[in-house]
Amino acid sequence: MNNSYKALGLFLDHYELTMAEGYLLSGKANMTASFDYFFRRNPFGSGFVIFAGLQDLLEMLGNFRYDTDALDYLHRRGFGSDFLEYLKNFRFSGKIYAPQEGEIVFPNEPVVSVEGSLIETQMIETLLLNTLNFQSLIATKANRMRHAAGSRTIMEFGMRRAQGSAAISATRAAVIGGADSTSNVLSAFRYGLASSGTMAHSWIQSFDDELTAFRTYATTHPDNCTLLVDTYDTLKSGVPNAIIVAKEMKHNGQHLMAIRLDSGDLAYLAKQSRHLLDQAGLTDVKIVASNQLDEYLIKSLIDQQAPIDWFGVGTSLVTGQKDAALDGVYKLSSINGRPAIKLSEDFNKITLPGKKKIIRYISHDNTFYADAIALADEDEKDIQTIFHPRYPDRNTTVVGLNKEIITHKVVENGQVIIKEKSISEISEYRQHRVSQLPDEHKRFENPHVYKVGLSNNLMSLRNQLISEHRG
Repeated sequence: MNNSYKALGLFLDHYELTMAEGYLLSGKANMTASFDYFFRRNPFGSGFVIFAGLQDLLEMLGNFRYDTDALDYLHRRGFGSDFLEYLKNFRFSGKIYAPQEGEIVFPNEPVVSVEGSLIETQMIETLLLNTLNFQSLIATKANRMRHAAGSRTIMEFGMRRAQGSAAISATRAAVIGGADSTSNVLSAFRYGLASSGTMAHSWIQSFDDELTAFRTYATTHPDNCTLLVDTYDTLKSGVPNAIIVAKEMKHNGQHLMAIRLDSGDLAYLAKQSRHLLDQAGLTDVKIVASNQLDEYLIKSLIDQQAPIDWFGVGTSLVTGQKDAALDGVYKLSSINGRPAIKLSEDFNKITLPGKKKIIRYISHDNTFYADAIALADEDEKDIQTIFHPRYPDRNTTVVGLNKEIITHKVVENGQVIIKEKSISEISEYRQHRVSQLPDEHKRFENPHVYKVGLSNNLMSLRNQLISEHRG
């Protein structure tokens, strides 16, 4: 077994094991259940979320099992022999329904539904939440940066600031969301991506002078040379020395790819650097900017007409600043064929019962209009109106609109039944779906709220169960 999957069955919270043992010992092992994964709030003040992490989740589920070391550990933690014997042959054997990775999703939609035995659907909760919450958060952040940067190149530089090994999946999610490349070589190797990078200030400091440092780097990397120009003085030393080396490279039939700015007033320095480069006849040398960039700084630099071609983004991307987590949850929606509901004094935390699907309605101009949450066995042709989840007097007719079901079965009897896609294919799908979303939902400040409504049948079932439980 790959070491990254060793003891993967222990990737859960302790209470999932105590509940699973309790289900087994109380005779509930064969009860069926369904759970829904959803989130209640868009991160970053955004108008939507980019769904990511599905393929990684499915791969890990295939390795979610218990070897001898894991069982010995659980024995020492006090779990009984009957439960450990059950775990010895544990494999997820249920069904999973989900959208395609890269899909646009919205709060309170049952984005992923899991069906199977009560034990197995409960035990995979933490693995699912950990994977989907994090990658969807980072993909959404990256998409915001992509929206700000337009067609300019975005390089993910965040490995050294990420939370440990989360740097690996952060890279994957960042590229799904719109980053073009990564500095993370292990992620690039694992996911078939292009790794890229320039140099650190220490390279330049290790030489007696900046010009020698630049010349040496150009000699050793003539086909991919980017020079960091802010170690000493950007405009008086760094850029002039880069120009000298660029002309020497040009004389040798080579090409300086770019200079990189990593401090100071990036808009001012980029404009002055561009002027110096152009004045020297080096109009094809690009300018890279880095240094604590986020979507707002990228947008500001572009609004100031800073002539920056490539953006290197790190901390704010891979850590999901300023929202460090997506608030996705995993809630029981049916038990033994009966719809289940969780009530709360907070109406927003009342769950939607039963097995469900998401129907997306599309306007005649091919843009997204609204989503319906409907019962899984409903015929979408019968749905004419969708209702606000909390205020049913606010409703929208969907008659005559094109429609598609965006949640589909991806796992059957524990086996993945969809074709694996490359990250570039997933990113292309994300780009296509974002292009179908009206612009008012994409703005950074106060985005327009996208319509997500309930079918009449689902709303009636929810209200019925509320009345039954509250009397």
